[in-house]
Amino acid sequence: MVQKYQSPVRVYKHPFELVMAAYERRFPTCHLIPMFVASDVMVEETSEDGSTHRVERRCALDVDAPRLLKRIAGVDYVYFIQKNTLNRKERTLHIESHNETFSNRVIIHETCCYSVHPENEAWTCFEQTASLDIKSFFGFESTVEKIAMKQYASSIKKGKEIIEYYLKELEDEGISYVPRWAPSTISLPPPKPTSPSTNAPDIPSLTVTPAVCVSLSSDVKDSCQDVKLDGTILQTDSLSEILAGTPEDKLDADYIKRYLGDLTPLQESCLIRLRKWLQETHKGKIPKDEHILRFLRARDFNMDRAREILCQSLTWRKQHQVDYLLETWTSPQVLQDYYTGGWHHHDRDGRPLYILRLGQMDTKGLVRALGEESLLRHVLSINEEGLRRCEENTKVFGRPISCWTCLVDLDGLNMRHLWRPGVKALLRIIEVVEANYPETLGRLLILRAPRVFPVLWTLVSPFIDENTRKKFLIYAGNDYQGTGGLVDYIDKEIIPDFLGGECMCEVPEGGLVPKSMYRTPEELENEDVRLWTETIYQSASIFKGAPHELLIEIIDASSVITWDFDVCKGDIVFNIYHSKRAPQLPRKDPLGAHGITSPGGNNVQLIDKSWTLGQDYSMVESPLTCKEGESVQGSHITRWPGFYILQWRFHSMPACSSTNMPRMDDVLATLQVSSHKCKVMYYTEVLGSEDFRTACCDVQSLGSMTSLESSHSGFSQLSAATTSSSQSQSSSMISR
Repeated sequence: MVQKYQSPVRVYKHPFELVMAAYERRFPTCHLIPMFVASDVMVEETSEDGSTHRVERRCALDVDAPRLLKRIAGVDYVYFIQKNTLNRKERTLHIESHNETFSNRVIIHETCCYSVHPENEAWTCFEQTASLDIKSFFGFESTVEKIAMKQYASSIKKGKEIIEYYLKELEDEGISYVPRWAPSTISLPPPKPTSPSTNAPDIPSLTVTPAVCVSLSSDVKDSCQDVKLDGTILQTDSLSEILAGTPEDKLDADYIKRYLGDLTPLQESCLIRLRKWLQETHKGKIPKDEHILRFLRARDFNMDRAREILCQSLTWRKQHQVDYLLETWTSPQVLQDYYTGGWHHHDRDGRPLYILRLGQMDTKGLVRALGEESLLRHVLSINEEGLRRCEENTKVFGRPISCWTCLVDLDGLNMRHLWRPGVKALLRIIEVVEANYPETLGRLLILRAPRVFPVLWTLVSPFIDENTRKKFLIYAGNDYQGTGGLVDYIDKEIIPDFLGGECMCEVPEGGLVPKSMYRTPEELENEDVRLWTETIYQSASIFKGAPHELLIEIIDASSVITWDFDVCKGDIVFNIYHSKRAPQLPRKDPLGAHGITSPGGNNVQLIDKSWTLGQDYSMVESPLTCKEGESVQGSHITRWPGFYILQWRFHSMPACSSTNMPRMDDVLATLQVSSHKCKVMYYTEVLGSEDFRTACCDVQSLGSMTSLESSHSGFSQLSAATTSSSQSQSSSMISR
């Protein structure tokens, strides 16, 4: 497996020429890097006008590896070839290096770049990328990989400190500036190859070039302002704009430390690489940096696993339009009166504090009056508000705050809280929150836990992530009032009055929901479906042998059918058919025959089994195979009036070509009934020919005709790979 590293942009608040003078002091050896034992100049050349200087060095490293491993490898030092290209005119230094030792077994490649800050020419930027590919190493591949990554991370961490050390050394020597390069008034002789030397200079000349000086002012050196690569000063009044990532900007190391926290070099690399992947594959505004970081932390910075759950969460957010929840969701009056939870100041660490008086909440009454969906929507709005408050507190307290503290008062908890539908609703809420808001809970304080609490804990704890459970602090009775209790985490001045404090808390006191507000099971079921499909998208279940089909009648030729769907579960094949005659009334597939229920989903079949393809109906699109997690947007320009059928069917794995036998995966899949179920969320729209021509003009003005998307679409795409068919005049865009 290839290990990759991408650094943030590190900013030296010093001029480029001075940084280059400091950089050159690292050669031929550097006492600050004990493993860097020697370097020899192999090739050196300078352009005719003196603006470009190229140096190739052979560097020896004494790698800190087990003695046995060195003996097996038969080497004492590892040699690298480093090629530096200094462009004094453009004020850049490009560094490229690769390993010479074991190059047939291990491939190490690194590129670095020093350049002038794009918005402040008195500052210097540094970026670094590297890759490690261990093909074979005497059976010690895993060990070598761990050693290499550990030492590389250590050297990265020291890199900026070393430059800063030599900058301070230059200042102590009275060198506060280095002249900037300009065309020389003295003609230089043609460059000649030099013999290997260990002392060849690699810095701008102090005598040949005119004295175009850059002073090192103390206010620049001591500045504590944080700057992104685009030069934006991180003022506290524009935090929301700063944290919202855009494809054009890059992450600065100081910005990471100020707004995201202390990360190791490899953690920084994971964040930057995942962010870059989203920039390249996700159309529109990418998630905020701290949002990406939460998913990485939830998976211990395993980038592949974090990317998987992040993509699933982004799909979920766009399906249910969670990004607009705070703007569109208004809590019903019954929630405002009887939901015993609310925000209350912040804890000692500056985290927003949420108080939930669970013992005073009539969970049965709320579920009977509202249904699961309204409760879930309300909890989601609480989490969205928590994210917003974290951003505000980051601005107010001047340090990264990415999670909140929750205080749960269980006084009054009894067996009525273990009502099965209520527990079911709670488990579902926990599952959704765990999947889509990881690492948002900094601490959970559970107070006045009664004797019935262990029963409730036994039911819900399996659904809570292990890292989250470690953040729970449970107090029985009045234990929270003493040392090590509530005052260790919350200032005494804001302890709520119902816990013995002096601060008035606006959290509702709750009570029993009047039975007159209860709704019938039929009303709740219909309401749940309405809330679940409150967006413009519909859900459908697909089974092996039972596709889902949608009928669209077209009156005018040259109309456009547009579609936008997500494959939520399983792999499917998408087809479009045309028929001159209307199919019979839709028949719903009896899901019970599959032993599966599908709440909120449906399965409709339109194409009669007696119909013959090519006679009764025809295929107007090539089949499109879509895998689980993909988003598909596309359009089809109709040629004829009539009836068009959009079909989503189960995708079966092909048989082995050599034996014509089923694949092992297929055999195993037949043993699991659930593997024969797929699910999609879809939205379709028909544009008239006039509307289509208008839309074409709008899209062409943007320079793209690859996907005609509805203006009502709530989807933001993740990645795009375009498949188009000129014969059927259609296009589809798949997003993973």
